[in-house]
Amino acid sequence: MITGNYNLKTLKDIARSYSISTGVDTRIVDNSGATIHYSCASEICKLCEKASEKIGGRCTKTHLYGTIQADRFGGKYIFFCHLGLVHWVTPLYKNSELKGGMLAGPVLMVKPEDMTNEEYQALSSIFTNPEMTPENIPFRNPKTVDALSQLLYYSVYNRKFEDSATAMDLQADIGQYMQHLKTMGGTEADSYPLDKENKLTTMITLGDKNGAQKVLSEILAHTFFATGVKFNLVKARVLELVIVLSRAALHGGADPNQIFGMNYTYLNQINEYNSIEQLTLWMSKIIDKFTECVFDLQDVKHIDVIYKSIEYIRRNYMKKVTLDEVAENVSLSPSYFSRIFKSEMKISFNSYLNNVRIEMSKKLLFDEDIPLSDISMLVGFEHQSYYSKIFKQITGKSPRQHREGRGKH
Repeated sequence: MITGNYNLKTLKDIARSYSISTGVDTRIVDNSGATIHYSCASEICKLCEKASEKIGGRCTKTHLYGTIQADRFGGKYIFFCHLGLVHWVTPLYKNSELKGGMLAGPVLMVKPEDMTNEEYQALSSIFTNPEMTPENIPFRNPKTVDALSQLLYYSVYNRKFEDSATAMDLQADIGQYMQHLKTMGGTEADSYPLDKENKLTTMITLGDKNGAQKVLSEILAHTFFATGVKFNLVKARVLELVIVLSRAALHGGADPNQIFGMNYTYLNQINEYNSIEQLTLWMSKIIDKFTECVFDLQDVKHIDVIYKSIEYIRRNYMKKVTLDEVAENVSLSPSYFSRIFKSEMKISFNSYLNNVRIEMSKKLLFDEDIPLSDISMLVGFEHQSYYSKIFKQITGKSPRQHREGRGKH
């Protein structure tokens, strides 16, 4: 048994149906990345196994990586393997524990005739049958790959199950934090957590979905605690929060027309709900949508590279981070990485890094006990003067003006 809702036979049936209907090979892997079932759909069947034999089993590690990333990024993940082949995966759970994944691929998102000679030769070298060439690997454009990834996810999980699981997780997180607030007592537990709202808007601006969901649970717990879980009061606070978060998404670079359209929809939807559980689940979905709008990677060819580089920057922005270092982390040459980052993110690597650092420094500016010189170092700038220059370029104000302006509100 792989999940708490499907036995292995059911999963095999899903894999078989998916591979037949899409023409893409589909496999089930365990929590080590090893294949335990394979449904062939194309002439390229078992290519990964043959390639893995030639390169020392790296394919198994790649499948494990994709599965873990799918768990981290909300249930589905598209990634490039080390051969430049594209796969997508949906995680499988048992009792809320990651037990493996259902994985589809490989396909190409670049046609063989558009490859460089080096890319074509490298790919050709994995074939043992001389009649097999890269032209035998199925081609799917990025938009189709994204749709196929979504379809795989829906094949494994229906919306009712997903909503139920999300609601249970939310209620557990909120309940745990409310218990923490009860132990605090005093006015701090009763007051609205403006600091957490500021933290949440930062998470939205940076496109950090997991971080945003965690802070949302804490804000909702504060709201429930302060209002006595009175539905109308909670609904009013949630409406205010939706507006604040939509502005954060716009600040993060989301398309204004898309955000305004979503706001109109959300403000009409809220009248359909009559319970706290429905409201919290609805708010959780809005958080996901806003963060996805900040980083819309639907048509990105190098999805795995972009996600890995963004994650690396977020983990290390407070240290010296160079383009060469991040390029090495995603196994690309610095020049090629720089080109695809700029192409896909519509912003240069250094500009993106500076934006992240400035956003993180804004949080520190709330604490007036931290000197400006310390803040610049804490977010990765070696010199305060350069930090001040970049801060003003991005925000239109100096760090000191930003701190003083916040203090007046």
